[in-house]
This record gives sequence, structure tokens and C-alpha cells, in this order.
Amino acid sequence: MSLAQFFRDNPDIRYIMFGGKGGLGKTTFSAAAAHWLAERGYRVLVFSVDPQASLSDIFERDIFGRGEVEIGPNLYACEIDADRRIAEYQEEVRQKIRDMYGMDQIPDEIENYIRAASAEPAMEESAIFDQVVDIVVKGGYDYYIYDLVPLGHALYYLSMASVYDAWITRITGLREEMRKYDAVVATIRREKETEEDRILNELIYIRDRINKSSSILTDPQRTAFFFVVTPEEMVIEDTIKAAGLFSKYEVPIRGYVVNRVVPPALLEQDIPEYLRNRILMQRGNMDRIHREFAGRILAQVPEMERDIRGMIMIDKMAGVLFGNSGGCLE
Repeated sequence: MSLAQFFRDNPDIRYIMFGGKGGLGKTTFSAAAAHWLAERGYRVLVFSVDPQASLSDIFERDIFGRGEVEIGPNLYACEIDADRRIAEYQEEVRQKIRDMYGMDQIPDEIENYIRAASAEPAMEESAIFDQVVDIVVKGGYDYYIYDLVPLGHALYYLSMASVYDAWITRITGLREEMRKYDAVVATIRREKETEEDRILNELIYIRDRINKSSSILTDPQRTAFFFVVTPEEMVIEDTIKAAGLFSKYEVPIRGYVVNRVVPPALLEQDIPEYLRNRILMQRGNMDRIHREFAGRILAQVPEMERDIRGMIMIDKMAGVLFGNSGGCLE
């Protein structure tokens, strides 16, 4: 089956993820897939959850931190500014403290804690995850293309939904227990809503948002995850291991895209020895790829003559990735 055929056969799948090791072509394929779908009349958003994202480079547009930027007809792209999101978090926390305790100024001790917590290594991923939840919950597009972070971080990212959910469920349970007593006190004081009510309601709101986002990530009816792999031994090994780990998170892996394949036909020509050896090396690794991922390879992309940048090269890549297939998906 080709990648184009996959989309035709699965019209309800609207959340697309490209994942794999760093530097294999995830961002390139995300941009090309978004372009291909937009060309067929669908409103598409491609966004990166990678702090080192390069969608700006590929589209040759400065989109970092600018929200959902229109690249062309039906095509939008977004690179999340995690630092700005963290700064917004900090200010939200300060404002809630001011409102709850009637403070005009945040005490130095609390301010230092807010800054220290924001410097935690996981805060950047958390900020990006929260922004992605915003994007998904808001809706407005036919297709969402996720350009995922490299493998290790992607697993962390995908696990965050379940970690957040478990943590908030626990906190919410405690709050609900406390509310029984607070409700009595509030009745005696003739207060309609306690402070604990507001905290509990906010926790429930956060949990509902995360559940909605995480349910999409693991829904095989709406979501498809494609691994990007190259014909290199270490990449194949890592991909096999990662596929097993991703399955534990119930990520719906739907296929593999093999990138940077040097055309074997070059062996018929007078080519440098190093290139001949590379083709022979890839030939052996391609045999293994076909054995390991039998029946699930949706596209094979050759080594391109230059970097994929600008709409002309993105269009060319989309043609290769989808086999120059035209027409509507339905």
C-alpha cells in the first residue's frame, strides 16, 4: 500500500504524526504531507513539538512563536515558543496568588519558587504539550500534522498525558474529599463558592483538556503514527526498539517511510568506490527493513540532490512521498 492509498482508505484519520530519530526527515515529511493534503482542498495545520524545530527553515518563513501562520491556500504552520509559554505560566500563577490571597505584590520567597520551578528541564516539554492541547482542543482544521521530537523525547511527550492525568486525578480526588468539609463551612458562612471549589473546578478543567488530547493521540480511528527510518543498521535497531515502546503507550503505528535511499541503479554506472560501497551497504539493510517491517512500508524516498527548502522542493518531495498521486482522497 502507498501512503496516498492509506489516506484514501482511512478518511477518518485526521491526526498524523511523523516520528523517529533526529535528523532523518520527520520535519520534511510533515511539511510535505501537509502541503499534499492542502493541495487537495483540506484545511491543514502542521506544527512542531520539537524545541529545535526547523519548519521555519523548510518553509523559508519566520513562523517561530507567531501562532498559526498561513503558508498558502489551506496550509498553516506553527512553531511553539516554549519560553513565552513558560513566562505566561509564571504570570498566571502570580495572578492567581494575588487574587486568592489579596496580595498586591508576590513575596520574594514565592517568586523565587516560581522561577526555580520554571527552570526545571521538564518545563519546556510541559509548556509545549500544553500548547498542543490548546491547538487540538480548539479545532478548526481538517488535518493536524505533528512533527514530533526525536525518539526519547517523543516517548516522554507521549507519556505526559497519562502522567498528568494520574497526577490530576489524585489531586482532584483529595480536593473532592476536602470539599465535603468546606461545603459545610461555606453553608455556615453563607458563601456560595469556596476557594477549594475554584481550585477543584480548575483541576477538573485541566484534566478534561488533557484527556481529550491524549484520547486523540491513542485513537486508531483518528490518529496515525508513521516512523521515519533510513537504511542504516543503528537506525533500524533504534526504530525496532522504539516501535515496541510506543506500542506500550498504545500509539497507533500505521506504517514506515524509508528515507535517503541511494538508487541501486547507480551500480550500473561508473561511480566512486565509496558510493558503490554505500549502495551495497544500504542493499543489505533494505533487505532487513523489508523483513522487520513487512507489509507496512508505505513509501521509499531517495536521497535528494539538495536540501528540502521552499515550496518548490516541498512540492517535489510531496510528489515522491505520495507517488505523484492526484485527485481528492474520497
